[in-house]
Order: sequence, then C-alpha cells, then structure tokens
Amino acid sequence: MTLEKRNNALYYNDNTVNGATADIAITTRGSDWYFAVSAIMAVAAFSFIGLALRKPRRDRLFHYITASVTFVAAIAYFTMGSNLGFTPIAVEFSRADPKVRGQYREIFYVRYIDWFITTPLLLMDLMLTAGMPWPTILFVILVDEIMIITGLVGALVRSIYKFGFFAFGCFALFYIIYHLAWESRRNAARYGADVSRVFLLTGSLTTLLWICYPIAWGVSEGGNVIAPDSEAVFYGILDLLAKPVFGALLIWGHRGIEPGRLGLQIRDYDGDDYVSEKVGNGVSNGHGNGVTNGHGNGVVNGHGGVADHAPAGAPVGGGAPTHAPNV
Repeated sequence: MTLEKRNNALYYNDNTVNGATADIAITTRGSDWYFAVSAIMAVAAFSFIGLALRKPRRDRLFHYITASVTFVAAIAYFTMGSNLGFTPIAVEFSRADPKVRGQYREIFYVRYIDWFITTPLLLMDLMLTAGMPWPTILFVILVDEIMIITGLVGALVRSIYKFGFFAFGCFALFYIIYHLAWESRRNAARYGADVSRVFLLTGSLTTLLWICYPIAWGVSEGGNVIAPDSEAVFYGILDLLAKPVFGALLIWGHRGIEPGRLGLQIRDYDGDDYVSEKVGNGVSNGHGNGVTNGHGNGVVNGHGGVADHAPAGAPVGGGAPTHAPNV
C-alpha cells in the first residue's frame, strides 16, 4: 500500500448531498487551503496547552479557553478540507462568471457549528479580561448565538428573505461591538494599565475582524459573488487572525496578570500553599491554634483558651470563675 501524496478529498467526497449536487463548489486548491488552516489551528492549540502547563493550574483559565477555540476550529477546517459538512443550496442570484455560474452553491454549515462554539469562548476571553459581571457576559453570549444562528439560517435560505436574517445578525453584531468598544473597555481600565492594554489590543482586533465577517457572508453565501475557493481564503484569513493570532496576543498580555485581580478567585486544593497553610494552622475550622472556631488556644469561640469578651466571673474552659464572690 503506497501513501498518497496528493489531496484526493474531492475524489472520495463528491459534491452530491441528499440528492442535490453543488455545481458551485471548492476545487482542490480550496481543499488544500482548508487543510493548511486546520494544521495551523492545531499547532496553535497545542502551543497554548504547552504554555498552560508552565503555569499553576489556577492560572490556566485563559490558556484553556483559547486552546479550545483553536482545537474546535482545527476540526472544522479539516472537515471543510475533506469536502464534508456542507449542503447544496439553490442560489438566489445567478451569475455569468464561470467561477460562480450554476444552480446550487456549496454551503458549509460546519463553519457555523464552529462559530457557535468558538465565538462565545472568544467573547468570554475578552469579557473576563475586562472583569465584566457574569450576567452581562451571559447576555452578550446569548446575543452572539443569535448572530451565528441567523447567519446560518440566512445562508440556508434560497429566497431574498435570507437578507432579513442577515439584518438580525448585523443588529446582534452591533450590540456586541458596542459592549467591546465601550462598556467592556471602560471596565477593563479599572483594573490597571496592563489589563487595559491587553483588552484594548485584543478587543480592537476582534472588533475590526468581526466587522469583516458580514462582508464575507454578503459576497459568498449571501450574494454568490465570489467563488467558493475565494470564500475559503476570505474566511480562513479572518479566522486565523481572530483565533490563533488573537490567542497569542491574549496569552502574551496575560503573562503578568493573575486571574484573582480580575475577580476570578480560583482555588486549587491539590498543592495549593494557601489552602495547606490554612488547614495546618487552623485558621478556619482548625484544630490547632485556631483563630475562628478553633479548639486549641482559640480566640473566638475557643474551647481551651480565654474567650473574647468573656464576662467577669464566667467559667472558662470548664474551670472555676475568674473572681470568687465575696463571702
């Protein structure tokens, strides 16, 4: 058995799905590009995990989130490079250009599955960096999911109504941009110049790139203006900048920022010096020289030492009253 060096994905996986054939579809060049992006995403993911292993476990949150983004993207791009995860959709706008001439266009729904998972993680990276409260984070993520779903539905609709869903998605995008450019940016400044700097860098990059995605949608799934190979390059460049490059900038910016500064009090009870010290010295519910609820020389609610604010003449530790009554 000889190892095939050529890309034969289009030979094994043709353009026919559910009885319809996409005559506007990627070529081997587009498949090669998708595989190349998949490889870059995978390398980035393993790099972020490797960097995480150099940090204490309670300081790995942003590494894990960012690695998850690139891992999911690597799988999605491998799927598209394999000419899988798509469905043929009849085009609303027929074109004379040979590169986009045809009846059915290849629509990669797996791309939207990728975004449905990864864009909330990217927003979580940003909004946790800005120290935003959880209710705000959850609501912005919900708006983001609306943006992705309406984009998918619009891409799968044949009629002009696809642009109605596109409009809903754009409104959702504007709301997200407002939060990144205004509320989250202002909140990040409260945590110091270093936090503000990393958020401004990564938030500005995300805002700029995300504005370009509706343009890519409009000329590919929406308007059938550019060929699927060009669509692959357009989305691929955006995703490379929005995921591995974004992740590298974020991890680099967080190198001197402890999660606790951002209100992320993460405890690791395996090898945590702070917790071990508390248990050893009986600071909380301890049984040695306890300060609170201690059972040794306790100061508050102690059972061996002198209780704080004990009334005169009260028995202490089961002994005689401090002052004997006059006879």
